[in-house]
Amino acid sequence: MIEIRNLSVKNFMSVGNATQGIAFDRRDLTLVLGENLDLGGDGSRNGTGKTTIINALSYALYGQALSNIRKDNLVNKTNAKNMLVSLDFAVGGTEYRIERGRKPNVLRFFVNNEHKASEDEAQGDSRETQDAIERILNMSHDMFQHVVALNTYTPPFLSLKANEQRTIIEQLLGITLLSERADRIKELNKQTKEGISQEEFRIRAVQEANQRIETQIESLRKRQRLWITKRDEDCAAFAQAIADLEHIDIDAEVQAHRDLDQFHSHRKQIEEHQRWIRQIDSEQVKLEREQNKLKTEIQALDDHRCYACGQDLHDNKQDEIRVKKQQALQEAALQYLANDTQRVEHMNEIDDLGELGTAPTVFYDTMEQALNHRNTLSGLQRDLAARQLEQDPYADQITDMQNQALQIVTYDDLNEMTRLQEHQEFLLKLLTSKDSFIRKKIIDQNLSYLNQRLTHYLDRIGLPHTVKFQNDLTVSIEELGRELDFDNLSRGERNRLILSMSWAFRDVWESLYQPINILFIDEMIDNGLDSQGVENSLALLKKMSRDRAKSIWLVSHRDELAGRVENILRVVKEGGF
Repeated sequence: MIEIRNLSVKNFMSVGNATQGIAFDRRDLTLVLGENLDLGGDGSRNGTGKTTIINALSYALYGQALSNIRKDNLVNKTNAKNMLVSLDFAVGGTEYRIERGRKPNVLRFFVNNEHKASEDEAQGDSRETQDAIERILNMSHDMFQHVVALNTYTPPFLSLKANEQRTIIEQLLGITLLSERADRIKELNKQTKEGISQEEFRIRAVQEANQRIETQIESLRKRQRLWITKRDEDCAAFAQAIADLEHIDIDAEVQAHRDLDQFHSHRKQIEEHQRWIRQIDSEQVKLEREQNKLKTEIQALDDHRCYACGQDLHDNKQDEIRVKKQQALQEAALQYLANDTQRVEHMNEIDDLGELGTAPTVFYDTMEQALNHRNTLSGLQRDLAARQLEQDPYADQITDMQNQALQIVTYDDLNEMTRLQEHQEFLLKLLTSKDSFIRKKIIDQNLSYLNQRLTHYLDRIGLPHTVKFQNDLTVSIEELGRELDFDNLSRGERNRLILSMSWAFRDVWESLYQPINILFIDEMIDNGLDSQGVENSLALLKKMSRDRAKSIWLVSHRDELAGRVENILRVVKEGGF
């Protein structure tokens, strides 16, 4: 329940620097009458500040008066500063207090005596704080004017444009609440879509990262395979070399190398003798040709001819040349004989050396290697053992990258958000579609109750017309089967309809949301209502205050009502305040 309790005002409109206060925490009907002593007092009711009470309540709750008065014009013109309105109220057992003012700007909001500060409190106009207040009241300023503060400044519901009427009635029936919920779901749906996009981006990023890591892992695996292949080949080569060495008779191998050395030495000697024989044979051939030549030349000399040109020679010259040639022939023959002797000697040496035979077969290339056989074998065995013990340098890297670098790609969050998005979109259709069963159910159920209460108040206030809200939220007015417009009604009939409709609105609002303890009727029964209309209205107000424990404030110019109401609040203006 909303309980409006205490209101105090200072330098607000006609109220001056002396703080004025009203306690609304009552359960009766109060008549508010004015008395303007500045205009002579008796009979002067205008301009005293009766409506100031309702404007101050509206300003405290919503930051604006009932009418479109500029906020700076709400400040008392004489003092022109330090305007402050304070309101105490409770909702559902929680105590609240609002302090709102101008020049300087002030907005302070207390919950259970704890100040709720806002970031822009210094400016005295915090949208955040105002939103919090209206969420607590669950009532817009338009609805406040139609169900709490009935006045002649606010255009009657039936004088509003069709879309304005629809806005009010949708707020009343809770359809606006569907739109608010839809807006909230739209925001949540937007957040969900953003979350889905972010999750899809994250998954893609993880997949791309994993792909890069898999490429790196595959590269490492290739290197690993090459390393393992090379290690296995090395081990196999070491093992084969060891096997080969282990089957060698090293003593026989050393002896074979010694025999091989002798074989090479033997062969070298034979080849050396053979080389000399070839050289001697070549020289003998030359000597034979030389001897034959000398013999031919000597024969030519014997025939007294020059061996070179064939001319005849004298005896003395002939003898000289023949002697030289015979001497050369003798030397060649002697050399030929000496060479033949040397050749025989070399042949004898070859015969003495005997057959060369076959070269011994060896494993090692050199004697040194053969003598180092055991060290080589031990070294190969150590190399094999060391190679076999070598750790795979890539295994740990691959394992670490698989276990730590690779991220698990899970679609659980994405699937959950997708399901949530589908659910939110389904809810949006339910809340926004004109054909939604929820909307139809709310309209059918609440519109029926609204028409029932409206008919009740019309009967009690004495208006014979039939007024009914249709399912399309329009209003039909009939009298004896004849359709009428709101402007067809007289002023008194319109006031009766305005009051009845506002009270019906209030009943629907309280049934859907929560009761509120206060109701203002500002000069609504002063104009146009005949005596019977006034009597009927007073009877309804008294019954409402009595049966529903409401604090009802009837602002009027009619002094004659004072005898009909037990409680009277007089607002007196004197000296401009």
